[in-house]
Amino acid sequence: MDDVSTGTLIIILVIMVLISAYFSASETGMMTLNRYRLRHLASKGNRQARRVEKLLQRPDRLISLVLIGNNLVNILASSLATVVGLRLYGNMGVAVATGVLTFIILVFAEVLPKTVAALYPERIAFPSSLLLKPLQKIMAPLVWLLNGITRLIMHLFGLRSDVKGTDAVSKDELRTIVNASNPLISHRYQSMLLSVLDLEVVSVDDIMVPRSEIIGINVNDEWKDILKQLTHSPHGRIVLYRDSLDDAIGMLRVREAYRLMMEKSEFTKETMLRAADKIYFIPEGTPLNVQLVKFQRNREKVGIIVDEYGDIQGLVSVEDILEEIVGDFTTSMSPSLAEEAIPQSDGSVLVDGSASIRELNKAFNWRLPTSAARTVNGLLLEFLEDIPPPGTRVEFKHYVIDILEVNNNMIKQVRIEPVIGESLGKTVGK
Repeated sequence: MDDVSTGTLIIILVIMVLISAYFSASETGMMTLNRYRLRHLASKGNRQARRVEKLLQRPDRLISLVLIGNNLVNILASSLATVVGLRLYGNMGVAVATGVLTFIILVFAEVLPKTVAALYPERIAFPSSLLLKPLQKIMAPLVWLLNGITRLIMHLFGLRSDVKGTDAVSKDELRTIVNASNPLISHRYQSMLLSVLDLEVVSVDDIMVPRSEIIGINVNDEWKDILKQLTHSPHGRIVLYRDSLDDAIGMLRVREAYRLMMEKSEFTKETMLRAADKIYFIPEGTPLNVQLVKFQRNREKVGIIVDEYGDIQGLVSVEDILEEIVGDFTTSMSPSLAEEAIPQSDGSVLVDGSASIRELNKAFNWRLPTSAARTVNGLLLEFLEDIPPPGTRVEFKHYVIDILEVNNNMIKQVRIEPVIGESLGKTVGK
């Protein structure tokens, strides 16, 4: 060392700092890479991504390699700095070398390269993998020895060393990822993805056509009335029943009925009944994600929802479930809701008591609770625990609701006005 000039030692010291910076940047760049993007690039044939992915398959070996290289270089740099300090400043050189080298390593070999690597992980990790891969093979024995000692110490403290991490994400984590992808994915696509995740928390009861709104044909009616209903039906499928909907006997495809009318010289009630399909029944409370799979598996498009006693509660179709996902692509308000909810000039909305709370929330960006009831009528009856007279005003959470019409023990029409402010929760008389 005495034969080497001070200038040469300083040059070697600068090289050591640069190598230390390389290892620091490589470690941060490798560990902060987006693993999903890396996997995507590797699947597309990107060689650099494949090389990095292979290195990250054993992160313990990669970290050991980086730490060994970094610490060896820093220790060597410290020794060289001490020699240079002694030559330049004598006995004070050790203190000077320690202070200056600490500052240089912190700034130029730690903070700066790690910050750059955290901001641009791919630009750092991909090129650095070219050197890390052969270094891993060269230093494999030393890395193996270091990992072995580490595992032994962990075993002595009762810690497992065979625990493997996973990149799998939960539904809530996936929801966070989708929300965080706003700059890369349009709002509509985000809404669709989030709606798919929400299918398991929404049941068929929430989107079904209620029993009172099911359009069916009473097969005991006059034949001319049945034909009139068929020719004027706005739906593709119609429930056939005898006198009462509880005695449903089949589901008729209107298109099939038209075909029979055209092909057969005589289209009769018996022909219609033979053409009807067997009704597909769905238990109430079935989650939408489960029911969508069942529709596909059973090759059905429409089902009748029944409760635990077998009583018909409503009707749901594949289109209803798909509307939950791609509803934003059709219209902001369904045609039925457009008739049930009429916005007023003062900011309030005239709403039918049978209107769906979920549809209202989606259409007007409200937050009426959906856990207690599905309709406005059900929500108010649940809250009031009584049938209110017309003219009753209800202050419910952030909404003022005026009950306008009550008939047959049902709230027929209300006026809802959102109120900005503290949560409300009381009833005001007429």
